[in-house]
Amino acid sequence: MKDSSTYQNKKRFFESMITLYGRNAVEEVLDDPTVEIHALHLAESNKQEGVIERITAKAEARGVAIRYHAKAALSRISRNAKQDQGVALDIIAPTYRSAQTLLETPVAKGRLLALDGIHNPQNLGMIIRSAAAGNIDGILLPKQGSAKLSPLVMKASAGTLFKLPVYYCEALPEILEALQTQGWSIFGLSSHADATLHTLAVPARTVFVLGNESEGVSDAVAARCNAQVAIPMQRGVESLNVAVTAALLAFLPAGE
Repeated sequence: MKDSSTYQNKKRFFESMITLYGRNAVEEVLDDPTVEIHALHLAESNKQEGVIERITAKAEARGVAIRYHAKAALSRISRNAKQDQGVALDIIAPTYRSAQTLLETPVAKGRLLALDGIHNPQNLGMIIRSAAAGNIDGILLPKQGSAKLSPLVMKASAGTLFKLPVYYCEALPEILEALQTQGWSIFGLSSHADATLHTLAVPARTVFVLGNESEGVSDAVAARCNAQVAIPMQRGVESLNVAVTAALLAFLPAGE
C-alpha cells in the first residue's frame, strides 16, 4: 500500500529536523532568531535555576513549545544520555534534506562533497564551514558510519551549520550510483591517484568524495567513482587533514 501524500509530507518534515542537546548549545540556538525551532525538551528532574531558568524563559519568549519528560525519555530524544544535560531542542532545518531531492529535481550544474566515514565532529563542522564559504552547493552525509550533526559540529562550523544544504542518505554508494545515472561525475580523493586536482577539468556536475580520516575512501564507494584524483604535495608529505582537503576543494574556481 502506497503512503499518502499527507504522510509523506509529515515524514519529510520530521526528517528535516535536527535535534541538538546540551545546555550551552541549546541556549545559543535560542539566542539566534534566524533559527526556526519546533520544540524544547526538558528533563523533569532539572532544577529551575541558572541556565535552565534562562533556557525556559527564552523559549517562552519565542513561543516555542516546551515539553517535559522523564530523564530516560529525554535521553531517547537526544540520543546522547551522557551529554544532553537534561535538555534537547528540535530545530527545523530546511537545509537538512533527503538526498532523494537531488534525484527528484535534477540541476544543470552543481558541486557536492560526499563524506565517506567522517567520524570526527570537529572535522565535519570545519568541512561544513569551508563548503559554505566556498564553491560547494551541498554535502552528502550518510546517516550510518558518520559523525552526527551535534553541538560539537555546530561549534566547529562557527555558525554555518544551517547555511548550506546537507543531504542525508542511508548509504553513500547507492546515492552516488543514482547520481551517476543522471550525469554527475564522481571523483574520489586519494593520495595514491595518478591524476591530480590541478590538471582536472571539473565537469558541470561533480561530486568529490572525501574518505575516512585514517582509511580514506571505502572500497564500496571507490567502486562508484569515475576516477580517483590526488592533491600534489611537496617535501614527502603524504596526506592532509580531511577538513583541509575540503577547504581546497571548496575554493576551486567555480565552473561557468
